[in-house]
Amino acid sequence: MAPAREWFEVDYYKVLGVAKEATEKEITRAYRKLAKQYHPDANPGSEDRFKEIANAYDVLGDAAKRKEYDEVRRLGPATQGFGSGAPGGFNFDVGDISDLFGGMFRNGGGGGATRTRRPGATPQRGGDLEAQLHLSFDEALEGLVTTVNVPGNITCPTCSGNGSKPGTMPVSCPKCGGTGVTNDNQGLFSLSAPCDECRGRGTKIVDPCVNCFGTGTIRSDRQVKVRIPAGVADGQRIRIKGRGEPGRFGGPTGDLFVTVHVAQHRLFGRRGRDLTINVPISYAEAALGAEITVPSLGRPVTLKIPAGTKSGKTFRVRGRGVESTTHHGDLFVTVEVVIPTTLTEDQRGAIEQLGGQFPDDPRAHLFH
Repeated sequence: MAPAREWFEVDYYKVLGVAKEATEKEITRAYRKLAKQYHPDANPGSEDRFKEIANAYDVLGDAAKRKEYDEVRRLGPATQGFGSGAPGGFNFDVGDISDLFGGMFRNGGGGGATRTRRPGATPQRGGDLEAQLHLSFDEALEGLVTTVNVPGNITCPTCSGNGSKPGTMPVSCPKCGGTGVTNDNQGLFSLSAPCDECRGRGTKIVDPCVNCFGTGTIRSDRQVKVRIPAGVADGQRIRIKGRGEPGRFGGPTGDLFVTVHVAQHRLFGRRGRDLTINVPISYAEAALGAEITVPSLGRPVTLKIPAGTKSGKTFRVRGRGVESTTHHGDLFVTVEVVIPTTLTEDQRGAIEQLGGQFPDDPRAHLFH
């Protein structure tokens, strides 16, 4: 379930580019189009936008969540006076928007709205986790299946996450009757707050598990298998759904985000799907032109250097970059004319003789 603040602040319809009256098919179609456009594999650097699109569809693509989201957005402006800092207002600490609207308005006479809160604590989604993965240049280009070490909490295997000693079960909280909240009757309506006896869980653990001490989780490193797509870029974050922290009170597990670090290659640089390489050429090759052999992924390529090529000129070799599911990148070859630093007497004489064949001053235009 999305956090209350995000539901108030983010217009999921606008995120997906659909009208509020859009049908389920229209919402799904819009999501698939945007997800394909902003998927990190096809558009590196778009992880935040992709996550925003996924969050919007997670709500609008579920009929029950969408109905509750619409109701929250409709009532949102009327509840702003209850925020912290409002003159004469109230302060609430809510983790789930359903707690706010499920517990604030109750039958207190005089026509107040009625809504019954479900027993027990509100399910809470587990936290997201981060992991780092270091790959060689070739591994990033080819893709692979590997494992990452993920420190964090896991569901206690002794009590299966309920916090009680095996053979026992939590009991309903006597103070809140298992609802997880207590009510303060204000006449027309009543204000609800998390039960201080059970801390909002709705249940109490009489005989705690000796392994997790009643928390339901234990600290443990684990190995998570990760499939790295071919052509992954340095700094790209890959989402592994459902491999984060375990949820509480029956809530869903969080996600794991793996940040990939790619080592540099001894020859090639990289810009997205394109590769770059600097190749030295001799003065004679630059002046007279030549065909040279250039390294690339796989077999080398032959590159034609036109006569009169200047040092620093870049040539494009199509289709010899990073391979993806949709297309190949290109290889950009920058040539650098090598100027000898040590000469024999014969070499010096030959260059002096050559220089004499070009009597014009190459800097003359600077003074006219």
